[in-house]
Amino acid sequence: MTDNVLAFAHLGDLHMTDLGQPNHLDLMAIVAQIETQARRQLDFVALPGDCAENGLPEQYALVETLRMLSLPVHIIPGDHDMEPGDLSNFHDRLQVDPLPYAARLKGKRCLFLDVCSAGEGGPDFRLGEDQLGWVAGKLKQAAAAKEEAVVFMHAYPEDLADEVEAEALMRLFADCGVALVDMGHTHYNELANDGRTIFAATRSTGQIEEGPVGYSLATLDGGVVSWRFKPLADPFPFVMITSPADHRLMRGEGQRVGGRFVIRARVFGAEPLARVECQVNEGAWRPMQPVGDGGDWGAEVEAPEGRLIDVMVRAVGVSGRPGLHAIRAAGSRYEAPAQRGRGSAAAIGQWPE
Repeated sequence: MTDNVLAFAHLGDLHMTDLGQPNHLDLMAIVAQIETQARRQLDFVALPGDCAENGLPEQYALVETLRMLSLPVHIIPGDHDMEPGDLSNFHDRLQVDPLPYAARLKGKRCLFLDVCSAGEGGPDFRLGEDQLGWVAGKLKQAAAAKEEAVVFMHAYPEDLADEVEAEALMRLFADCGVALVDMGHTHYNELANDGRTIFAATRSTGQIEEGPVGYSLATLDGGVVSWRFKPLADPFPFVMITSPADHRLMRGEGQRVGGRFVIRARVFGAEPLARVECQVNEGAWRPMQPVGDGGDWGAEVEAPEGRLIDVMVRAVGVSGRPGLHAIRAAGSRYEAPAQRGRGSAAAIGQWPE
């Protein structure tokens, strides 16, 4: 892996109940898949809360399947974890570090928040004065050091019960240039972009309301946020273009492509690769070269004139099995939306592919 691309897997809300239930079996399968197929291409695994349906010790015992992972695991609480009235079971059984806390990884500042224990349970999401001050300090430090910031919290910022607190948090995100806010709670795959910050929510593992079970993969590469959902049943190799940005996830004018630019991709999977290649606007396939030794590939290409530029990367394993990822980057003639909402109001809409 290259030293400056941050990559993590997000396992959606688990809502664990009993041994052998579908969500328990799915968790074991996801953990086994990540450990055997994607461990070398990831920096950590994140869980966004609602790990246990009722916050009970015996439910958290099932979550301990995560100990099979050799990767770091970062877990934050959700409202279901708060159901007993506090988070003592959550902390005691999962051995979670005291929240909030920050980690510096690949030159990025990752903040892990608790929006539950300051409230009275249920969806009474709050940060509290002390935690809000802590967030402000960490984000300002990251901005001063020119470090990209990623925030992990259970729900959208506007879901905070205190409107003044929610407004203060959103203002901090904007002022400090937070790249990505990663969340659960909604039970749906949803991406939003307010022009500065990408908000990403991932489908629940325990209470699926759309599509197949799986997990999301996210990368942060030089300020470019990329996100894909990986259905558990889909094969490897699994390709993720880490740069340039898809126009729907563009975080500023500097993420347009023009002239000569570099396509970068990360290929997940344990099988050796026969080739990795890229294509621009249905032109000829061009070979990509390995960058480092952990699954990153790159190629310099010429950007044609236009509003949107189709970029595709294909990886083929030695068995002949292909993996493919396609995006539409913003070209020189692309005009970004003039007005964007905030948080979930900035949802980019349907993106079936």
